[in-house]
Amino acid sequence: MNLPRILIIEDDEAIGDAIVAIAKKNDLDPVHASDGRSGLTLCLEEHFDLVVLDIGLPIMDGWEVLERIRAHSTIPVLMLTALDGESDKVRALEAGADDYLTKPFGIRELGARLVALLRRSTRTPAQHPGADRFVDGSFEIDFSAHTVIQNGRVVAVTELEFQLLDVLVTNTGTTVLVEHLVDLLWDVPFPDAEEWLKFTVFRLRRKLGWTPGNSPLEAVRGEGYRYLRRH
Repeated sequence: MNLPRILIIEDDEAIGDAIVAIAKKNDLDPVHASDGRSGLTLCLEEHFDLVVLDIGLPIMDGWEVLERIRAHSTIPVLMLTALDGESDKVRALEAGADDYLTKPFGIRELGARLVALLRRSTRTPAQHPGADRFVDGSFEIDFSAHTVIQNGRVVAVTELEFQLLDVLVTNTGTTVLVEHLVDLLWDVPFPDAEEWLKFTVFRLRRKLGWTPGNSPLEAVRGEGYRYLRRH
């Protein structure tokens, strides 16, 4: 049985060794790179199921590595940082990270986050009886091809963003509670989950050209989110 492969891009040897040990304890196959450039090369040339990416890296920092990964792949990325500022969390989300963890972190917490990200990325796609596509005017989702199309153009979305859209359009017209979305998308609760969800919605709207006043993806105050068909 092949174990899920994770790429750890971390320049601190002690932290890198700790993450390798956590990965092995959770039945994962870790590969460690100690700088951004070599980590990016590995990510683009070999197959991995998940990337753990430090922000403060030598040669090429984590922001640039994430940008280049996202230009080629939707692989789940968990970012690590010694900074706990709100702006860094927002930047990580907007850049396409799937999760964000601040150093120092707990062994159990990191292990749970890794397992949750892998579970989500390998989850069996939702079944859509009678339809492989969702079409609403110029907006389309091809469930079988796992693609999102806007105005005839394929929009690059992360696995997290695709699954959020999938849940909302499958329940068109119905408000999906925040708690339910967090449970579906992350599996394990964490303190900033609602903010991550909020910014994921923001990022999706921006990618699809939907402004807050002209978006089928609506926030229902105090409850959750819903997709309202326009055509």
